[in-house]
Amino acid sequence: EGLAFDAGTDEACVTKFRAVNYGSGNLTLSLDWYADTATSGAVVWEGAIAAITPNTDTQNVETKAFATATTATATHLGTTGQRVQRQTITLTNIDSIAADDLVWLRVRRVGSNGSDTMTGDAILVAVQLTYSDT
Repeated sequence: EGLAFDAGTDEACVTKFRAVNYGSGNLTLSLDWYADTATSGAVVWEGAIAAITPNTDTQNVETKAFATATTATATHLGTTGQRVQRQTITLTNIDSIAADDLVWLRVRRVGSNGSDTMTGDAILVAVQLTYSDT
């Protein structure tokens, strides 16, 4: 069970978190997913963040733009459908994130990308975002 991302279209989900104890450096986004029906092909995943420092930034929260997204192509691991696979993306465009910022994370399947060749839905079952606390 998870979020279904169609082939051939760009579909995204967004969640928010507080960057507790963020120290420095890039963010690592790990996506656990499986193909609903396909047993081959590739999926193009994309991660992007937007960060706001409460009580400091004057940015309108409703118009805040995401930093430039980072993409990665996950090749289906073979003949077994509905096999859980993990794609890791290093997010280098981190929107000046600072400790305790309010952060929006967008995960998207970029089905319109020509490298996304897997038919059917990609089901996203888990997302993990990690970073250094130093």
